[in-house]
Amino acid sequence: MADQTHVLFVEDDDVIREATQLALERDGFAVTAMPDGLSGLEAFRANRPDIALLDVMVPGLDGVSLCRRIRDESTVPVIMLSARADSIDVVLGLEAGADDYVTKPFDGAVLVARIRAVLRRFGHAGGVTHAEESASGVNGGTLSFGDLQVDTEGMEVHRAGQPVALTPTEMRLLLEFSSAPGTVLSRDKLLERVWEYGWGGDTRVVDVHVQRLRQKIGQDRIETVRGFGYKLKA
Repeated sequence: MADQTHVLFVEDDDVIREATQLALERDGFAVTAMPDGLSGLEAFRANRPDIALLDVMVPGLDGVSLCRRIRDESTVPVIMLSARADSIDVVLGLEAGADDYVTKPFDGAVLVARIRAVLRRFGHAGGVTHAEESASGVNGGTLSFGDLQVDTEGMEVHRAGQPVALTPTEMRLLLEFSSAPGTVLSRDKLLERVWEYGWGGDTRVVDVHVQRLRQKIGQDRIETVRGFGYKLKA
């Protein structure tokens, strides 16, 4: 069906790949499943899916490298799948541009919930974020912080007059900060508002995205308040 959400799923374990594909299809997703990174990259370029699920350890082109290649070409949401919650591969995947990760073995319902949460952030489903509610209509939709301008209506960011390319997750994160400049936002609060984790999650997701955001809008624009969280300098 034309309105189905298209998922690219790259996983080398035949049992996991087939079982997960069936589970996602039962939930109404269209799924293209590939066993290795190179075929996954080809499928991404041929099909332009709505979201990519990438196992970290796949042959040919590993999941982190595949994520980096996808991010070079697109802002499509990416969820990494990792067999170990404490693996350095999780951080590497986030640094490569992934928006979230799920630890294997995973429950099918949890995976679907995380997919839907990511898609909501990317505008594939309804819903307005806390930041969008707070920032809408302020100064005609444009907020300024030094040389940084955030257009909350057009969802555009400029620094010193030059456009800044942000992924949708980075944009949501910046909106949270810009809706309350000078206010410390805890990692748990950011997980709840940006990633929609209602149960507390891995704060590495927040830390890596903050670092990626700093690289784009200025290292000193977001301040770390040790023991509490982060705040945007007003």
